[in-house]
Amino acid sequence: MIRSKTFQALVLILFVSVLLRGAVAIWLGNEVDAPPLLTDQRSYHALGVRLSTGHGFSFDRPWYPFYLPAGSPTAHWSYLYSFFVALVYTIFGPQVVAARLVQAILGGILLPLAVYQLTRRTLGSPASAQLLTGLRERGLNTEALPVVAAGVAAIYFYFVLYAATLMTETFFITALLWSLDRAIALADTPTLKNGLALGAGLAAATLLRQSVLPGIAVMVLWLLWAAWRARRLRQALGALAVSGAVLVVAIAPFTLRNYRVFGELLLLNSNAGYAMYSAQHPMHGTSFQAFEAAPLPVDLPAGNEAQLDKDLMKRGIAYVLAGPGRYLLLSLSRVPVYFEFWPSSDTSFINNIGRVGSFGIFLPLMLYGMWLALRLSGPGVTKGGGQFFAGPVALLIGFMAFYSVLHIFTWAMPRYRLPVDAAALPFAAIALNDLVCWVTVRRKGKLDAQRSS
Repeated sequence: MIRSKTFQALVLILFVSVLLRGAVAIWLGNEVDAPPLLTDQRSYHALGVRLSTGHGFSFDRPWYPFYLPAGSPTAHWSYLYSFFVALVYTIFGPQVVAARLVQAILGGILLPLAVYQLTRRTLGSPASAQLLTGLRERGLNTEALPVVAAGVAAIYFYFVLYAATLMTETFFITALLWSLDRAIALADTPTLKNGLALGAGLAAATLLRQSVLPGIAVMVLWLLWAAWRARRLRQALGALAVSGAVLVVAIAPFTLRNYRVFGELLLLNSNAGYAMYSAQHPMHGTSFQAFEAAPLPVDLPAGNEAQLDKDLMKRGIAYVLAGPGRYLLLSLSRVPVYFEFWPSSDTSFINNIGRVGSFGIFLPLMLYGMWLALRLSGPGVTKGGGQFFAGPVALLIGFMAFYSVLHIFTWAMPRYRLPVDAAALPFAAIALNDLVCWVTVRRKGKLDAQRSS
């Protein structure tokens, strides 16, 4: 049971979270292109309308990025999120503001709760005992850390902004945080129940954005390592088998649908090929242009989305192999794009406010919190690095590093970094609490000195 004061604090946090997101949703209104540059909203709005009126996954005219004839089947966009928009439109009519408000309410509740639970799970894991002891010795109120992390999630302006846009970010981040929480739970207690819960989280995350699949492989490796260290490998294998089965069952209907309409094997979405092709295109040179989409090649053979996706993937890989030096420099140019926290003239005012008002403010706290966690429980502190790498802190930092490298070497934009921001909030909470403790101790010392004098 959550203590009464914690419960009251969470209720207040969730109220503020929903209020902020709802206000932004109303301000953005019924215009599908608001805010500008977040153009995926057009596609999800169009798909929501088509699905809610019985036309299936297709567009009523040639559509980005393949521009196939009207009515052609598409697999380019998230199936699960398209269903969400279609459900809202079926109930309320094709009103963009209705989808914004429903998502703002759900995201305002679910995302802070997911951050709260992940922070609680990370600190409560037996593998984090040394970290917990170290934090308490520094005077931190460790029971308050999950609430602090949830509070940051509630006001983190990028999360507020994207909760009010017709894009997958909010639900994807929530599903990913839930998956990380369940992975830690499975490492601590490898039961079939935890395996089922992990599988459900991974399935939701994958159906929202298939780019998470390489990260799932890394998560599985971490779980196997943690299980081997704890001598629970057999139990973990059984739980992971359940997780894998849930993931396969969730993806299979869409794979079968794709084969039926395209006559080609396409696991889920037809967007990986175009992303690889466009992001490595020679038009970038050695300086990545995040908001410039490469034109389709003039010699692209006719075909459906599955065929075009495979062809474009081959071309993207060919660009890399033809100029590995250029590809390396191009990837390096994506680093500042990915970690951008300063205002930019090529983005809208609200995006600039969101960037500076979230990552710009909390990045130092995230870094300080990670440094403190590593200092108190890192490989140099624990008995051998193996013990640390089997713990939750290693999972979170490892996820953030892998996810970042994956996007830097493919397609990087600030919004693709948001899952990393969310996973770093437990560390931001540690930093905030530590700074409060430092200020409190310093103030107490000054008062004691004044009294003694």
